[in-house]
Amino acid sequence: MEEELRRAAFGDSPDRDVWSALTAASPRVRWLAAVVLGGQGHYAAAATVLDALRHDPDPVIASLSLSTRASHHRQLGAHHLARGLDGLALARVQTADGGDPDGIDALGARTDALLGLAADSLGAGRLGEARRLLARVETESWRSEVRRGWVTAEVELASGQAHAAVAPAEQAYGVATSRKALRHELKSALVLGAALVVWGTPDGSTRGVELVECELNHSVTKGLHPLIWPSALVLVGRATTVGAVAINRATEALSCVLRRADPVSRQVALDSPWVPSGLLRSGEPPNADPQTNFLTD
Repeated sequence: MEEELRRAAFGDSPDRDVWSALTAASPRVRWLAAVVLGGQGHYAAAATVLDALRHDPDPVIASLSLSTRASHHRQLGAHHLARGLDGLALARVQTADGGDPDGIDALGARTDALLGLAADSLGAGRLGEARRLLARVETESWRSEVRRGWVTAEVELASGQAHAAVAPAEQAYGVATSRKALRHELKSALVLGAALVVWGTPDGSTRGVELVECELNHSVTKGLHPLIWPSALVLVGRATTVGAVAINRATEALSCVLRRADPVSRQVALDSPWVPSGLLRSGEPPNADPQTNFLTD
């Protein structure tokens, strides 16, 4: 069962039905199932599992569960809630042993916590702190490399250095693609596409729109709702083939995500400047800049 869950969490089948795995005897399998459900936007169901696993006697599973729960908060704009969980995740791992191909080990857990803290700092506008946290990151697994590329690119974008965001985003995309890690590949395409669009060179903009357009279609097909709404917003006004329906797609996906979230997370998302909650109240584009609102893990 674990190999099937790894394929769903980190491989070619992110749309797999994993509900039966939530009651598995193995904490690792239950964590993997929660990762898959989070990728599909089932935040409340994932939270039930993760909130229990944060107390697991295995410090790696406990740490990874805290980081995963934090990432779901971040995806809904609650960086202040994520920060506390990421701090606890970092405190749980006292060693930095690696070896697992997907980073399900102490080093991977430490890296997830540090990257989460860097993203939390970014969300709070503390860019210097985010860079210092990134400097502490050690990567061994492909997954850590990809996630470091995401956060590095996002820090550069937030710093107004879109050209500097392209290289780490490109590297993340290449690693995820080579591993056939579909959800990570799609998220990497979103980050790279957004960086190219924001940079704004003619060739870069064209490629960026093509990347995000393709990624959006795949995310819709696979039911990866947390990727759908930010992807659609990047394309608003830029892609003639999907521009007319982009807002509707974003509205439907974000509404679906929030319906599947727990009540606290849902309210935090509605209040967050990072989440264009105006999509839930009207068909008009949000006031926030959609190009910076794609912080997902």
